[in-house]
Amino acid sequence: MINNKLSKKVFFMTKRIKPAILILIHILFLQGIFGQNPGSMTDYLSQRFLNYCKSVPREEIFIHSDREEYIAGEEFWFNIYLIDRQSFKTSVNSRIVYFELLNAENRPVVQKRILIDKGFGPGQILLPDSLSTGIYTIRAYTSWMKNFLPVNCFMKDIAIYNTLSNKGSKGKLSFKRNRLKNVVQDIKSTPITLTVNNSKQDTLEVSLVSDNQFRVENNNLLYIFIQTHGNINLVSSEKMTPGTTNIFIPKTLLSSGINQITIFNSKGEQVAERLIYTPVKRNNFLTIHSVDSCDLRNKIILEIEPGNEESAVLNSTNLSISVAPETNDSEIMDMDDYLLFGTEYGLQEWNMIKFGRIEELTPEIIDSILLNVRSNWIDWTKILSGDQYHFRYQFEKEDHNISGKLLSNDQKTVHSGELVLMCTPGKEAAFQYARTDNEGNFSFKVHINEGLKDLIIMPDDVSKNEKANMESSFSNQYLQPVVYADSTSRSMTPQISKLSVNHQVQKIFEISSMGSPLKPVFPFVYPVRFYGKPDIELTLADYISLPVMSEIFFELLPGVSLKKRKSTYEISITYRIDDKQFSTSPCLMIDGVIIKDPAMIANLDPEIVEKIDVIREKYLVGKYFFPGIVNIITKSGDFSCVSLPDYMIRLPYKVIEPVRSFVSPDYSSQEMKDSRIPDYRNTLYWNPSVKLTNDGKARVEFWSSDNKSDYIINIQGITQEGKTFFLQKILKVK
Repeated sequence: MINNKLSKKVFFMTKRIKPAILILIHILFLQGIFGQNPGSMTDYLSQRFLNYCKSVPREEIFIHSDREEYIAGEEFWFNIYLIDRQSFKTSVNSRIVYFELLNAENRPVVQKRILIDKGFGPGQILLPDSLSTGIYTIRAYTSWMKNFLPVNCFMKDIAIYNTLSNKGSKGKLSFKRNRLKNVVQDIKSTPITLTVNNSKQDTLEVSLVSDNQFRVENNNLLYIFIQTHGNINLVSSEKMTPGTTNIFIPKTLLSSGINQITIFNSKGEQVAERLIYTPVKRNNFLTIHSVDSCDLRNKIILEIEPGNEESAVLNSTNLSISVAPETNDSEIMDMDDYLLFGTEYGLQEWNMIKFGRIEELTPEIIDSILLNVRSNWIDWTKILSGDQYHFRYQFEKEDHNISGKLLSNDQKTVHSGELVLMCTPGKEAAFQYARTDNEGNFSFKVHINEGLKDLIIMPDDVSKNEKANMESSFSNQYLQPVVYADSTSRSMTPQISKLSVNHQVQKIFEISSMGSPLKPVFPFVYPVRFYGKPDIELTLADYISLPVMSEIFFELLPGVSLKKRKSTYEISITYRIDDKQFSTSPCLMIDGVIIKDPAMIANLDPEIVEKIDVIREKYLVGKYFFPGIVNIITKSGDFSCVSLPDYMIRLPYKVIEPVRSFVSPDYSSQEMKDSRIPDYRNTLYWNPSVKLTNDGKARVEFWSSDNKSDYIINIQGITQEGKTFFLQKILKVK
C-alpha cells in the first residue's frame, strides 16, 4: 500500500515537473539569446518564422465562373485554382475542393466535392429552379483549410434571378467579421509609436518614437522584421536614438504585395506592427486577337499569344475562358486583385475597393485600408509561443478523409483509444481501423475516384453499446451575414429579363450546355484482399451441395468447426505448434464485413454461398490483431444476405461527382446554319482548361448564337511560376 501511494505521488510530481522543466529550458534559451549579439536574435526570429510557415502552410482558392448573374435552373460553370500562399504557385497538396452555394442566411443549397489535379479543377452545378431571387454566395475550401474556417475559404457573391417566382428577394449587406483594429493600438501600453512613409519611389521610411525608459530598458536596441505572404524581406537590429529613430529601407528589398512590418524589443517581444502595400509589377503575359464584331451563327476565333514575356515562361500555363453577355452589374473578379488580400486579409477589403481595380489605386489609399486589417495567417503570438501544432484536418493529397464520432447510447463522448472499424462489402475484402481521440473523433481514408463506394462502419467492441455517428465532410462553420429582405421582387433590368427569356426558350426546346462526363483523372483501382492469399480457399461449386452451413464446415473445412452450444453458435480454428494443439476463435466475416455473431453464418443458406476463405493463424493489419479469419463470400458479394445489426452504419459514398463538358452548336454546315431550332445560349463559350503550346500560343474556336448582345471575353490563368493574368475584350454580336 505504501509503495502504491509513493508511486502515485512520484507520478503526479513528474507530471508537474516536466512542464516546469520545459518552461525553464525555454527561458534559459531566451536568456542565452539576449546575452549574445544581435545576430542571435535575428536568427531566432527568422527560424521561428520559417518553422511556423512550414508547419502552418496557407492555401488560397480562386474561382473563375462563366458569369456573375444567373437565372434559376441554369448551369453554373466554374474553374478552381488552388494556390500556395507563400510561393503563389499552384498547390499540389490537396486534390479535393469542397464547393458550396449558400443562400442569404448562409445555408447551403448546393454542396459538391470537386476534384483538382496539379492545382486546377473544372466544375459545374445545376442551379435549382426553385431558388428565389437574391444574392447567393459561393464558397470553396480544402480539407486543410477547414482547420482555419470560417475565414480561410474563397467566397464570392453572385446574383440569381427567378422571374417565375413572386417571393421577395434577399441580399447580403456585408459579413460580420471579428476583425482586430490596427495592431499598433492593440499592443499593451507599449511606449513606442510606429509610422511609415511609403510615398517615396525608392525608399521606405520607418519612424519610431520611443521614450527614454523604453530605450534604457532595451539598451537602445530593437529589431525590425518585414515579411510578405510568408517570405522574409528583411530582418535586422537597429539602434534607437533619442526622440525619433528613422530607418530607411530600399524598396528593392520588398516583395510586391502586402508587407507586414513588425517591431520587436531587445527581448524579442512584439511591440508594434504595420501593413503597407508594394505595387505589383504588371506584365502583359498574353495578348488576345479576335474580331470586334460578327453576325449571328458566325465562327469566332480567339488567338492567344505571348505579350512582353518570353514564351518559355508560359509553359504549363492553364487558362480558363468565358464568353458571356455584358450586363450593368458585370463586375468580374480579377485573380491578381483577389490574391493581393485573399483569405489572409479577408474579402471585406475586396468589397471596400470595388470602385476600382488595384492598379488604379495609389499605395496611399491601399495603405489607409490596411490600417484596420490584420493577417489571419501570420500571428507572431503563435509564432513565438513555440507550441506544437496539431490539426484535425489533414491534406487530401492521395485519399479522401471521412470522419465521425463514437458515442455511447446516452450520446456522451467515449474515451480516447477506442477502435472503430470500416469494411467494404465485396468479394475482395477491404478493411481499415481507426482509434478515437480525446473527443471521440475518428477518421478513415477513402480512395479518390468517381465510383460509388459501399462502406460499413462500426465499433470494434460491440458490448459497450457504442455507435459511430458520421459527420458531413462539409464544414458547418460560417460567417454571420447581415441580411436584408425586399418586400418586392428584385428589380429586373432589361439585360436580366433577356437572360430569363433566353433560358426559357432553351428549356422549352430541351437544349442544354451539359455534354458528356469528362475523362476521369484517376483510373479504376481493382480491389485486393487485405489478407492476401488465404490458407484455405474453398469454392463450393467444386463439391456436392450440402443442406446446412454446419455440414460444410464439418465435411469441407478441416480444422475449422461450427458448433451449437445451447442457444448460441461457436466457430473455432484448431492448429498445431510443436505437437501441441491450440484452438482460437477467429474473426468472422460475411462478404468482407466483420460480424460478431456466429449465428449469422450458421443460418446462411448454402445455396447463396460462393466460397469460404480461411486464415488459420494470427494476422496483423497495422496494430490490429486478427486471431485467424473466416470469411464467407456470397454469390452476390454485397452483404445483402443478412439484416444489418444496430451497431453498424452502412454508408453509400461518392467522393467526387463527375464533371460534364460544355457543349455548343457547330454551324460549320449549311444545314445547321439554316436550322430553325433556336439558339439562345446565355453563356456563349466556356472552356476551363486551355493549354498553351510550347511557343506560348493557343487557339480556340466557337460559334455565335441567335442572341444579339455585347459579350465579355474573360480570360484568367496562372503560370507555372505563379504569375497570374487577366484579359478582357468586348465582342459585339449583331
